[in-house]
Amino acid sequence: MNKRDFLKNAAALSSLAILPTESWSFSADKRLRTAHIGLGGMGQADLASISIHKNVDVVALCDVDSKVLAEVSAKFPNAKTYKDYRLMLKEMSNEIDAVVVSTPDHTHAPASMMAMEMNKPVYCQKPLTHYVKEARAMDKIAKDKKLVTQMGIQVHSFYDYKLATLLIQSGIVGKVHTVRAWSPKNWGYNGPAPASGDPVPENLDWNLWQGTSPEKPYKEGFYHPGNWRKLVDYGCATLGDMGVHIFDTPYNALQLDVPRTITTNCRKPNGFGYPEKNMVTYEFPGTKYTADTLKWVWYDGVGADKQREDLMLPDGEDLHDQGAMFIGEKGRLYLPHFQIFPKLIVDGAYKEIDVTPFKLGGPVRDYSSESHKHYHEFVDACLGKATCSAPFSYASRLTETILLGVIAGRFPNKTLHWDAKKAQFAEEEANQYLGGVYRKF
Repeated sequence: MNKRDFLKNAAALSSLAILPTESWSFSADKRLRTAHIGLGGMGQADLASISIHKNVDVVALCDVDSKVLAEVSAKFPNAKTYKDYRLMLKEMSNEIDAVVVSTPDHTHAPASMMAMEMNKPVYCQKPLTHYVKEARAMDKIAKDKKLVTQMGIQVHSFYDYKLATLLIQSGIVGKVHTVRAWSPKNWGYNGPAPASGDPVPENLDWNLWQGTSPEKPYKEGFYHPGNWRKLVDYGCATLGDMGVHIFDTPYNALQLDVPRTITTNCRKPNGFGYPEKNMVTYEFPGTKYTADTLKWVWYDGVGADKQREDLMLPDGEDLHDQGAMFIGEKGRLYLPHFQIFPKLIVDGAYKEIDVTPFKLGGPVRDYSSESHKHYHEFVDACLGKATCSAPFSYASRLTETILLGVIAGRFPNKTLHWDAKKAQFAEEEANQYLGGVYRKF
């Protein structure tokens, strides 16, 4: 699927006349009418944080699971309900100001692209897309239409991560030559694909859940709810889940672009589920905050490598179960995930950090006091009162980086070479995984 075909497909989904970009605008005293696509666990969290903004009216709710839809609708009785986002966007085009996409990964781009073709600002959960080509297409349309956009990486707006970014950019550890990041989560599945199907639950529209992905028989416990991240047709593995959060701060702080090479150490691909344990090594071109070349190593799954010398903590302290370590010429900055302040390590000992020069205000430890910031930044940007810190121009590059590591898992222990300008691998066999064929549904 090339970019032109993708854009054409998204436009066809809407079947609507496209309004000129200039026709969409808000005055500061207007309210924002939001539509929410996907109301599962993260979808409900997104809805809760968006809806408490004093200028938001939730006008539409969409989910393929009628049981979930009914439960959420009871809390927002004035919102219209749908199971097909295409119908919702078509019927309510003039009643919706912004769209929140909280579906499984494979529907992020199809739903977001349709909304953006209709000139709607979009808040889309991470990772931004399921395919690299989708990420680039979403970035392009957002830029072309000058739309307000935000990817759902909520910790991007948290005190701890803003502080770490400023510390690194202040040169606290000097030029960074290596980043190590890790998570014990296991969004992988090493078993075979199910040999048979099961009856589809009455509350689930299985055709709509599959969306543009290849059609498969429903199997209890494999897809909905909650297991889709493990599977190549729907999710992006642990790297596409926790990796986006944990990569975000180093990626932002070091002002990285996409990598030059990617190597993944994992089991051989089985075509259905992602490997349960991965080590992904990226090489990035240098920036003003890094050495000439930056090495980035990601570990996931049970038993992720934490015994390396450059991950050892002072006084034998245990490494946090998830986090990142910046390794520079003058020391290391340790950033556990999450709600733990970054720690400076010099010559094997912790060193106190003076945060006063960074003017971030007092540290915040209460998650509830910060959890809405990222969402409300999007709402305020739609109302012309703020700027989004994780727009698709940024989110697409971060997502591309993540997805290149996911693709490299199809070629264990083989180094892939990425040409960012051409948007292709030097290894031709890998290019088939940059996009996919959309199923008509």
